[in-house]
Amino acid sequence: MTEGISQPDQPETLEGGSKDLFSKFDDIIQMREGLLASGIEDPFNLVMEKVLSPTRAICNGRDTILLGTYNYMGMTFDPDVIDAGKQALADFGTGTTGSRVLNGTYQGHRECEEALKEFYAMDHAMVFSTGYLANLGIISTIAGKGDYIILDIDSHASIWDGCAMGNAEVVPFKHNDVEAMEKRLRRLPEDAGKLVILEGVYSMLGDVAPLKEMVAVAKKYGAMVLVDEAHSMGFIGENGRGVVEDAGVIDDVDFIIGTFSKSVGTVGGFCVSNHPKFEILRLVCRPYVFTASLPPSVVATAETSIRKLMHGHNKRAHLWENSKRLHKGLTQMGFELGTKEPQSAIVAVIMPDLEKGAMMWEALLKEGLYVNLARPPATPANMTLLRCSLCAEHSDEEVGTILGMFERAGKATGILGQTSDQSEGS
Repeated sequence: MTEGISQPDQPETLEGGSKDLFSKFDDIIQMREGLLASGIEDPFNLVMEKVLSPTRAICNGRDTILLGTYNYMGMTFDPDVIDAGKQALADFGTGTTGSRVLNGTYQGHRECEEALKEFYAMDHAMVFSTGYLANLGIISTIAGKGDYIILDIDSHASIWDGCAMGNAEVVPFKHNDVEAMEKRLRRLPEDAGKLVILEGVYSMLGDVAPLKEMVAVAKKYGAMVLVDEAHSMGFIGENGRGVVEDAGVIDDVDFIIGTFSKSVGTVGGFCVSNHPKFEILRLVCRPYVFTASLPPSVVATAETSIRKLMHGHNKRAHLWENSKRLHKGLTQMGFELGTKEPQSAIVAVIMPDLEKGAMMWEALLKEGLYVNLARPPATPANMTLLRCSLCAEHSDEEVGTILGMFERAGKATGILGQTSDQSEGS
């Protein structure tokens, strides 16, 4: 048992009869304590004692292959990126101690925004302190009371939180269903403000949105379109601009949201746009105005990484090969995956339940492989997933090793049949 956490059989009221504000978490407390009581290592509290490269770290004293870090393009150890951060740290110090609208805009912030505008060929770019704040800020600022937000039911938590903060009317539709989206739009008042929010790649299953069809429908009903490209920037599209580029709709969307914590390899968020009034957001967007700006060393690494991603064709090609190989190998073993074909750098392996998923996660960790254990309510349809995030720096040998680890762990936990002999890399 974890010390300091109330047990489910304890009273849910405090002295004086007040409701225990933590009682709403009792189900999650029970779930966590049930896993720990079974002897499984806490899958939500892994410590990396030393990071060796974009694909390996020391976890619990063991050399571990990293397959759950979102470090898609492997930029975290790029020598040019590291040197840029060191130089900015020496030249500008450790932090700005202020927001962007006060003393928090340094030369590096402007240079990072210029790199984003060049990368996307857009007129405007705003850098936020995290990708979460980018969604929270842009969505809550442009869609408010009396407006409508039409969004995919499987949208990221930061998108839902941006909707709640802005107090717009939220109209969800079935995941990736173009017809369902159009039905919702058709019912809305013609003269109302409407914002359609989509994601290029959905982070749980790694599936891609049919943006070409969806953007066309949104424009048909006069809606603005915001696309979150957090999990496709740098990788998908000829120039790495995401699914909007790959689908040929980049000039038709109004806002693209992204993050630095995936392919860029650092931390931060951004929005790019061609909207002529976009710059006013710097004065009215609360999560931008009232948050300290990113440290100079962070924006320097981001700017350098973004400019290098413009020339990342070979890395993109290798990452696609890694994704295809892992997807094919796991399918041949008999694992159930989140997509029938590889659609992104995310390969989601569907587990029978949380207990089996945690057992499989631990078995893989003991093999020397780290993946994400994703559980409800973050996952669609109450699924438990082992979410694999491939990296352009994973070698062919590492992918083969990963497949062997999955087969051994799958057999050891009973998730795979003992007669499976079709795997690659075994």
